[in-house]
Amino acid sequence: MRSTIMQMINDMRNMSRILLAGFLVLYLGDCKQAYEPPAIRGGNDYLVVDGFINVAPGSVTTIDLNRARRLSDSTAVGIPELNAQVAIQSKGGSSWPLQDAGHNGYYVSQPLTLDISQTYRLSVTTADGRKYLSDPVPCKPTPPIDSITWSQPNDLTFSISTHDVAAKTHYYRWDYIETWQHDAALQTPWGVNNGHIYATDSTTQRSHCWTVLHSTQVMLDNTSALSQDLVDKFPIYTIPFGDSRLDIKYRIHVRQYALTSDAYSYWLQIQKTSQGLGTLFDLQPAQLIGNVHCLTNPAEPVIGYVSASTLQEDSLFLYNTNLHYWTHNSPGFGCDTLGIPADPNDFSNYTYADTNWAPYYFDGPTTLILASKICLDCLELGGTTTRPPNWP
Repeated sequence: MRSTIMQMINDMRNMSRILLAGFLVLYLGDCKQAYEPPAIRGGNDYLVVDGFINVAPGSVTTIDLNRARRLSDSTAVGIPELNAQVAIQSKGGSSWPLQDAGHNGYYVSQPLTLDISQTYRLSVTTADGRKYLSDPVPCKPTPPIDSITWSQPNDLTFSISTHDVAAKTHYYRWDYIETWQHDAALQTPWGVNNGHIYATDSTTQRSHCWTVLHSTQVMLDNTSALSQDLVDKFPIYTIPFGDSRLDIKYRIHVRQYALTSDAYSYWLQIQKTSQGLGTLFDLQPAQLIGNVHCLTNPAEPVIGYVSASTLQEDSLFLYNTNLHYWTHNSPGFGCDTLGIPADPNDFSNYTYADTNWAPYYFDGPTTLILASKICLDCLELGGTTTRPPNWP
């Protein structure tokens, strides 16, 4: 259960990044003379509330609290809101606390089984005594994902299909997590540490890496105008032809959320703000009307919309060999090598000064072949050497 909680903790910050990054681009234009409205110059440390109340039986709710930086700042990274008191409250008067166990602004509940006939809201009291409360919201069951499909011949597009037989959902949101394997172009059994060559093992290898990324776009669909509550092959993500993410193995994990019409309207504002052209005619931060309010100072803007729903998830796994004529980077292509003398009395001694090179293999007892480090160490291209769970 702890691994599940930590996975959710690691996943939830992406939406707040969308909010904050969207604000940064609002005033970036192709103007000849810079203009700084008061909203940019001011210390707008708005509270950002990111997350939803998960009402699936035995589920965990994670809420990310952080403060937006000023719009003139060069980074979209928020400031974690620490030491707050956070709780889920029901209309019936019950309350369930969330704890910031990691001291990082992520407030996590215990596994809960909530009554979906109730309405729920989120209560926040910050360390400086400011109180915030979301509007009560009904619980929205999310229908299962019918399928995740992909299409190609050139760029590869993933699509999602789902439906609600009861025709009560209508408003959908998705996000996804993508994972791909990227190996070093040249495989070597050797590593270097403090001037000594050593034989690698499964805990020190740099040949196989994996990168995990979370979606940053807001993906929505609305079936309210259709005769059926049906989403048929809605395109959620496209990978350009030949992208190296599909060189070996790739997995996309899609998460589906049911929204109320009000929640859909809020996320539609976020979509337009974060994915628009970034001009003064786009939506402004003050127009991002959510359902979280400051009780201490009603004039203080708060960014966020707290929903209550279940969550549906599904994954699709692809090998490079599943694709049609997808370019695969040939192992060793473009990797330079050179030979240097090896110490016949102590093969582990390594003194080559240029750190752009690393040991590749021994060519007899007196010659060590080096290769470009970027070709030998998969971490040079990012990711981690830790194999993801359930990776084939």
